[in-house]
Amino acid sequence: MKKAPPKRARAKQKRLSPDDRRREFVTKATEFFSEEGFDGGTRDLARRLGVTQPLLYRYFPSKDDLIKEVYRTVYLEPFDAGWEQLLTDRSRPLRERLREFYQAYTDVIFTRKWLRIYFYAGLKGLDINRWYIGVVEDKILSRIVRECRHEAGLPEQGTPTAAELEMAWVLQSGIFYYGVRKYIFESPVLEDKKQVISDALDVFLTGFEQVFSTAGDPARAATKKSEKAALA
Repeated sequence: MKKAPPKRARAKQKRLSPDDRRREFVTKATEFFSEEGFDGGTRDLARRLGVTQPLLYRYFPSKDDLIKEVYRTVYLEPFDAGWEQLLTDRSRPLRERLREFYQAYTDVIFTRKWLRIYFYAGLKGLDINRWYIGVVEDKILSRIVRECRHEAGLPEQGTPTAAELEMAWVLQSGIFYYGVRKYIFESPVLEDKKQVISDALDVFLTGFEQVFSTAGDPARAATKKSEKAALA
C-alpha cells in the first residue's frame, strides 16, 4: 500500500519585535481609516489586523492615541525639514525654489490614502486637519510670503498679514485641489503636473507683486484704483 506523502510542517509566523508590531499596527490602521473613515472602531480594526482588541490597546491605550500616531507618520514624518531651507535659499531665484518645493511636496501628498484620510478627518472634526493647517501656514506659507516680499522689494518685517496669507492659501489650495480631482474624484486633468505647478506659480507671483506692492504707496494705489475703474 502506497504511503501518503508526509504533511508539510506549517510555516511558523515570524514573531515581530514590539517596535515592528507597533509599526505594523499603524500601517494597517492608516489603510483602515483611509477606507472606512474614523468612525471605524478598534474592534473592527483588531479583526483586520488578526489580533485581539486588548493586544491593540497594549500598544495604543485609546483610539485617539492611535489616530495621533497615524497623523505623525502620514503627515509629519514625511515633512522634509529641508523644504524650509529650500524656500529661504536666496541664492536661487524664488520661482525656481517654489517650483522645486511644490514638485517634492506634491510627490508626498498626492496619494489616494493621504488625501482620503485628510478629508475623513475634516468631516469628523478631528484635530488632524487643524494641526496640519497650522504646520502648513507656519512652515510653508509664511515663508513664501516673506520671500515674495523680498522679491518685490517690500518691507520684510512683521508677520504676514491676513490678506497675504489668504493669497498664499489660494496658491496652495489650487495645487492641492488638482490632486483631489485626480486621485479622489478621478476626473480628467492635465497630466503634466510640472506645467500645472509652473502656471500656478506664474499667476501667484505676478499677482502678489501687483496687489501688495501698492499697499504702502498711495500714488501707486491710486493708479491701480483708476485702472480698476476703467475696466468696470
